[in-house]
Amino acid sequence: MRTRPGRTAALALPVSLTLAACGAAAEEQVGAGSPDVTVPSSLAAEPSAPPETAEDFLDLAEKAMAEEPAWTFSVQGEEGLTLQGQKSAATYEGSLRRAAGRAALHSQGVSTSSKGTKKTEELYVVGDAGYLKEGAAGWKAVSPADPEMRNKVEDPIAVVDEFRMYAQAADGEVKVTETEGGGTVELRVVSGKQKLSAVQDRAWAKKAKREFDPTAEQLRQAGVPVEDGQLTLSGLEEVLVLDATSYRIESHRLDFGFLIPYNGQDITFEQKVSEANQGPYQGKIELPADVR
Repeated sequence: MRTRPGRTAALALPVSLTLAACGAAAEEQVGAGSPDVTVPSSLAAEPSAPPETAEDFLDLAEKAMAEEPAWTFSVQGEEGLTLQGQKSAATYEGSLRRAAGRAALHSQGVSTSSKGTKKTEELYVVGDAGYLKEGAAGWKAVSPADPEMRNKVEDPIAVVDEFRMYAQAADGEVKVTETEGGGTVELRVVSGKQKLSAVQDRAWAKKAKREFDPTAEQLRQAGVPVEDGQLTLSGLEEVLVLDATSYRIESHRLDFGFLIPYNGQDITFEQKVSEANQGPYQGKIELPADVR
């Protein structure tokens, strides 16, 4: 199980200009003969238009998350392979802290295999530097740009930029819905079962494929001929949930799977990852002293 730990546009608001008389005291200051002062209609304040499109909500979310120096998220994940009814899986539970105004995060957690074996993992990313500690081993330098590290760095704030890419796609792939009661707004990307080759150029499909690649390589090493052109996306759903009033990120979830043909049947790969906002973090995220 790979860890899933942990990008700001300003929103211009109309400026309200008001001038009004303030009774006798104001008249004494201005003078009885002073002309009336009026505000041109062109300068009158207008209420900001409510968000409508996915990009409107994403701009508001980006601004809202930048109002605090950092955030804490809880993380849960599950990943597994199933063949002939036999499933091999691992789960992950952890937490991450992510700075809002700079590229910095700290994640730590534990993965548990289907046999009960546990493995701890801790990761720091600050700028272009990354350091990973697995189990009892010491810190090792890693590149945050490496695909495997990108899989480990689950970044709920960076998801805003990813959803913006989805929304800017030619066919507009992000659906916006307000939950019953109006407490939250959900931005959602959904795909049904289809050949990966049919959607391989979509940003969300590339993300799912990148997440699957380490498992695909393990299968190849075990003698399973995994070919990209033969893969079927069994389904995908990615959801970003915002508070309907503050527009802060409440949670993010990615759920997808692949079917890998093997000896006349399919090996099923499934992955589910979610992060939930636990609130602002006021501390500073920086590399540990023993790796600086």
